[in-house]
Amino acid sequence: MVSLKKCGYPQIDKSHAFSIKGRFISRTMTKPEKYLLSVDAGIRTGLALYNGSGKLEWYRSHNLGSMASLRKVAYSLLRSIEGLEYIVVEGGGPITNVWLNTARKLNISVIRTDAGEWRKELMYMKEYPNSQKAKDSAIKLSQQIIDASDAPAFNTPTHDAAEAILIGKWGCKKVNWIQSVFLQH
Repeated sequence: MVSLKKCGYPQIDKSHAFSIKGRFISRTMTKPEKYLLSVDAGIRTGLALYNGSGKLEWYRSHNLGSMASLRKVAYSLLRSIEGLEYIVVEGGGPITNVWLNTARKLNISVIRTDAGEWRKELMYMKEYPNSQKAKDSAIKLSQQIIDASDAPAFNTPTHDAAEAILIGKWGCKKVNWIQSVFLQH
């Protein structure tokens, strides 16, 4: 087994964790008591977790490979985050429905969005004239949120994780955890 320290993750008690493709995520999140998870839904999924103060806790990108794998991961992840109050999901179709249905079964409040909705509030139109430019802009803007947080930043986020970071910040504003989002464009 590969040491977690070699992978850049802090050592955690594995009896209180679960793994997505070998990456351990703690089951016990302590302060503050409430959380919002944002999901850029796809087989390649971006994830970002925010605390009740609107601060980014962590972000990830995972290639889940199949619907069966997605179902297992969605259930395990949502169940493992103590105090998870909201999930904000961008996307459509069966992949998005797995996240939404799993959250509802676990009594987690659901917010569904699409790229057009959150981008209008966080980006200038010139930053998303096409898909590639939108992804590049998301990576650039998400870095500001990472830098302002205490979240471990091991590398530049993929576009999936970057969009999840922005979706989560938008979601924190939507649920009134923060008043506004300031990003340097």
